[in-house]
Amino acid sequence: MAKIRKGILGPVSGKIGPVVGATWKGIPYIRTKPKKKKNKKRSPAQIAAQEKLKLMNNILVPFHAYITVGFAHEAEEQTEISAAFSANYHTMISGTYPTLEADYSKLQLSVGNLPMINDIHMELQSLETLKLTWKDDFAKNTAFDDQLMLVVYSRELDMTFGFTGGVNRSQKQCLVQIVEPFVGKTLDVYLSMTSFNRKAIANSVYLGKIG
Repeated sequence: MAKIRKGILGPVSGKIGPVVGATWKGIPYIRTKPKKKKNKKRSPAQIAAQEKLKLMNNILVPFHAYITVGFAHEAEEQTEISAAFSANYHTMISGTYPTLEADYSKLQLSVGNLPMINDIHMELQSLETLKLTWKDDFAKNTAFDDQLMLVVYSRELDMTFGFTGGVNRSQKQCLVQIVEPFVGKTLDVYLSMTSFNRKAIANSVYLGKIG
């Protein structure tokens, strides 16, 4: 049974015959009840398109915790993951199924207009310690307490580790402890900046590989 909690002009919640009323991310909508689909043989083009979509979805999974921060301001009427998918799908994946390739140097983990730090230098001091240094001219719309968002990814493990916050723009350096089981692995490193209140964020940058 459907309910109209705010009167006849309000949003519908529940089933009315062949339609269903619901709310998603604060947006009320009505859709038809799903019908059972018959299994149809997929064409080669459909298989290729679906495999490319699947690959992009799988790539983003280990980065979800950072994407929810990095794409928070792009998620209007969609999720942060959907926004990240759209931003990366056409730039990161190349080739033709079944030889699809992913260019991890093009992976975008955040999108915004917060000015990024400059002259970033990455150095692997030991198997367990990564050192980052940078310069900053404290451009307009920046603050000394803007926070680093660091993401380290292992393709071999298909796992990430990192942090958002705890290191300020003004510190101009930080030491990152590489945790097990990432020690000794080849790692991709990404960096972004977010304001302390998370209301602004920078475009992420790919710093390269270590290990």
